[in-house]
Amino acid sequence: MINKKISIKDIAKLTNTSITTVSFVLNGKGRISKEITKKILDVAAKNGYEPNRMAVGLRTGVSKVIGLVVETIGGPFFGAMAKVIEEEAEKEGYRIIYCSTNNNIQKGKDVIRMLSQQLVDGYIITPMKGLEKDIQSLVANEKPVVLIDGYFPGLDIPHVLVDNHGSAFNAVNHLLKVGYKKIGLITADLDLIQLQDRTRGYKDALKINNIKEDKKLIFKLPFDTDKDKAINSIKAFIKQQKQMDAVFFTTNYLGTMGLESIKQLELNIPQDLAMVSFDDNEIFSLYPPGITTIQQPTYEIAKSAIDLLLAQMGADRHNISKIKLQIPSKLIERGSTAEKKEVLVKN
Repeated sequence: MINKKISIKDIAKLTNTSITTVSFVLNGKGRISKEITKKILDVAAKNGYEPNRMAVGLRTGVSKVIGLVVETIGGPFFGAMAKVIEEEAEKEGYRIIYCSTNNNIQKGKDVIRMLSQQLVDGYIITPMKGLEKDIQSLVANEKPVVLIDGYFPGLDIPHVLVDNHGSAFNAVNHLLKVGYKKIGLITADLDLIQLQDRTRGYKDALKINNIKEDKKLIFKLPFDTDKDKAINSIKAFIKQQKQMDAVFFTTNYLGTMGLESIKQLELNIPQDLAMVSFDDNEIFSLYPPGITTIQQPTYEIAKSAIDLLLAQMGADRHNISKIKLQIPSKLIERGSTAEKKEVLVKN
């Protein structure tokens, strides 16, 4: 049998007091005697009273709830960041409502609308093209917002993310230094600034090393492609580009599908094809010979984002609209990018 949630009216009956008195005590208002206050608080605690957060928010303008809107809460990158954000928010008495957009603009709009109806106090959002007006509307209504893992060029909204351009540049430059010259790029066909910055880093690394960009070595995979079809598409690309000696995957999920594609083609890493993937994952350290990856500073990104948001929501509110943080990553070198000269000697 499920116990009915106790209400303020129930507490008033149990303590032989008025609804107004109970409301004053539970909200810390009015001058109520210590004896009655203790009696009401004891009954509320004993019966598991929980305030209606929406009602409290309507009355006080503060819900003590933060909305976290990301690409997908189920992935390791966003999952790890969500854990940090939740832990830091709880220290200040805030709870988190998690939402995923799956890079769907309409879903993103619906989620932001839903959270605004819940009267959340602030937002941490992974932005995507098409949500500019929705997010600007939040800011115009004086709702604190911090963008995470992306940003809108030209808009003064605080953001925190990894240095995508520098990370990709360093990864491709590493491949070139150890002897690989025909480096492919596999990325998601999404209009996201972070992917654009990674692609730009790839191209700039080629340019600074006097290697002409070959558009045939760049493959964009539609985001909503099902896994089997995606793997077959990556396999077809690798088979077509026989001159390609290394490949850079711009996302974690593309890197893991790339591993499966290379395995199905019965190619050896790095003898037949070297590879680097953006964003580290346990599978990359376990898969022989170990896959070189770009390790994102997950903790630093998440901690900076929640700190910036809390600073906006604090008693002494700060204008942090111009704070735009890009945090350096770490290149984890493993066997998948062994020096090409050594690979040739072994053959």
